[in-house]
Amino acid sequence: MKPVLLTGAAGFIGYHVAQRYLAEGRTVLGIDDLNDYYDVALKESRLERLSAHGNFAFRKVDLADRPAMDDVFRTHAFGTVIHLGAQAGVRYSLENPHVYVKSNVEGFLHILEGCRHSPVEHLLYASSSSVYGAVTQMPFSVHQNVDHPVSLYAATKKSNELFAHCYSHLYRIPCTGLRFFTVYGPWGRPDMALFLFTRAILAGEPIKVFANGQMMRDFTYIDDVVEGIVRLAGNPAQGDPAWDSNAPDPGTSAAPYRVYNIGNHRPVQLLHLIEVLEECLGRKAVKEFLPFQPGDVPETYADVDDLAAATGYVPSTPIEVGVDRFVRWYRDYHRV
Repeated sequence: MKPVLLTGAAGFIGYHVAQRYLAEGRTVLGIDDLNDYYDVALKESRLERLSAHGNFAFRKVDLADRPAMDDVFRTHAFGTVIHLGAQAGVRYSLENPHVYVKSNVEGFLHILEGCRHSPVEHLLYASSSSVYGAVTQMPFSVHQNVDHPVSLYAATKKSNELFAHCYSHLYRIPCTGLRFFTVYGPWGRPDMALFLFTRAILAGEPIKVFANGQMMRDFTYIDDVVEGIVRLAGNPAQGDPAWDSNAPDPGTSAAPYRVYNIGNHRPVQLLHLIEVLEECLGRKAVKEFLPFQPGDVPETYADVDDLAAATGYVPSTPIEVGVDRFVRWYRDYHRV
């Protein structure tokens, strides 16, 4: 089988996807720029584990570096491209918007151009539940209109979906967008709430609880996300012959283009997550309650009917199980 190109290979989700493919004997070329948005040592630890596999290769590449990206596609023939590399973080996009356009928009264009000039069987790319923005109708469905983002991060992810549809229509590239819902688990990102809470509680420091702990999130365990990605990767997007241009469905197209939610479809209140974490750690948190933050949304809740129909799979790991696994990893990795 042709190699898999995996961008963001040193990232949280990318690391786990690479591990899955390598365990199955696939050849993976991982690329990442190893930026310092969060602890580079954690990214290097992930790469060290991946490099133990003989069929894993790594190139340090900035997605926005056009000549470097051109070279990646010119020197390899990929069957599947899984594009998970991006500048993450909703709140940081309010502070440093230019980085998001460079990485998430310009970088994605280079991926699409690579797939155009070096044809691939399937391009999958990371979108986000953030694209639902101001939408309040629950659960979030890929068939809803998502033209009202409330953060620049969300706007760049929505732009990725639009770019992908354009290239899918013009060049018949099978493109599948992956709307992830608050992914967590071992080897997770240090800027995410679960990681921040765990570190603070173990250090005896107060945790910042935004929106007074009332916000709801569809926390999705990493293994469930990986399973969804791998199943969709083997199911290239196809055009929908029933697509109606007079009543256009945002989730499908006459082009080989699809979008899927990958979420646990069980929203959990932030305060309940903290309770579960306290039980796993055996310690109580000192809570500093803070107001709602700009760019945040009050609730996320995934409709995964399309994912189930396409793959026969639905994420199902309970928050109690996932948090316990994260805590066990955290204590081991940090020797706490």
